Amino acid sequence: MRSRHGLSRRRFIAGAGVAAASLGWSAALAQQGQQPQQGRLRIDPNDFKPIPIAIPPFVPGGPADADVANGISQVINNNLKRSGLFAPIDPAAFAERITNFDVPPQFVSWRPLNLQGLVTGRATRQPDGRLKAEFRLWNIDSQQQVTGAQYVTAPEYWRRIGHIISDQIYAQMTGEKGYFDSRVVFVDESGPSERRVKRLALMDQDGANVRYLTRGADLVLTPRFSPSSQEITYMEFGQGDPKVYLFNIENGQREIVGNFPGMSFSPRFSPDGQRIIMSLQQGGNSNLFVMDLRSRTTTRLTDTPAIDTSPCYSPDGSQLCFESDRGGKPQIYVMPAGGGQAQRISFGDGTYSTPVWSPRGDYIAFTKQGGGQFSIGVIKPDGSGERILTAGFHNEGPTFAPNGRVLMFFRDPGGNAGPSLYSIDISGRNELKVPTPGYASDPAWSPLLS
Repeated sequence: MRSRHGLSRRRFIAGAGVAAASLGWSAALAQQGQQPQQGRLRIDPNDFKPIPIAIPPFVPGGPADADVANGISQVINNNLKRSGLFAPIDPAAFAERITNFDVPPQFVSWRPLNLQGLVTGRATRQPDGRLKAEFRLWNIDSQQQVTGAQYVTAPEYWRRIGHIISDQIYAQMTGEKGYFDSRVVFVDESGPSERRVKRLALMDQDGANVRYLTRGADLVLTPRFSPSSQEITYMEFGQGDPKVYLFNIENGQREIVGNFPGMSFSPRFSPDGQRIIMSLQQGGNSNLFVMDLRSRTTTRLTDTPAIDTSPCYSPDGSQLCFESDRGGKPQIYVMPAGGGQAQRISFGDGTYSTPVWSPRGDYIAFTKQGGGQFSIGVIKPDGSGERILTAGFHNEGPTFAPNGRVLMFFRDPGGNAGPSLYSIDISGRNELKVPTPGYASDPAWSPLLS
């Protein structure tokens, strides 16, 4: 079965085969079964002491499967470690060598390590050439299996299996959805600073499987994912005024959303993927407009002599946050999605920009400039609870992971160097550099692929 939404997690759980699209996701993936959940593990995700967990190499079904089996377990290990909530133990401390996936581990041997979880797995090439990957999550104290599943896919999609298993482990042990089976679109930058080539690029959330979507002939800015499909919207500066494009990642097709008089900025999808909201410049000011993608009708939402820009919907689509200098300097405002009275929510020193609503609805992330620094922070939609997560010379452009737990942004040190991507937990800890082939800016996180 095929849908615009890609591979559905519900279909994995139901055991139905799902045919994904081409361009990197054409594998047929199916969950063959799931073990009963027993001894379900729970932790408080706000407990900042990482959870000790053991992830031994998966057992290969045959000698030819050794590299893939080890690769899947390594993807899981890296995902959980980079989340900051897990502390995979050193393989040198493993209590046993897992050689038979069908035999329970030696719980008594593992117990002195005070683990909160043990992951075992197996990867086997099937007679038809497909790869079957299986895993089990064990509670050492109760000596019970917490969860387990098996997946079948084309061998080249073994990394994605690692991400899906990582999400299941993360969800079981934290009580929150995972975010590993997702992708990031960003602007790849290369060349000297005065002649920088900027291309749209796509990668897995961990930096793997980089693919370029544009050739760099024209300047591209502000790519944003649709919350409901594998599409992005972005701006391109070519001949004449900048244009807003839609790009379908599944089939590689793109189309112009609109060629508006004057400048257009910051296009972003509505939660249902049926509309695009953006800022259009008219003279010395700019206002917010929304376009219905089916009828291509455009509705004006603000009408002020100020600069209103960077709009973003709340997850339920009922509200908008945006940046405006109507109060004298750029600040963050919230208003009903259909227009109306806007309420200012940022009141700290400095200026606020690039607001983006968390998928959970609990925070709005922003860029704050003041005191010679650019900071990334979060604030509640009612204006309370402002917190700065990281500050530096030039930090900008936050984007939320699908579960709202992690932010990604870019940092530009200036000079002859270029920007790089970073991630940070919404608690303000676990700041990490995200690997990219070269300079990178303006990231946008996709929804979960499954």
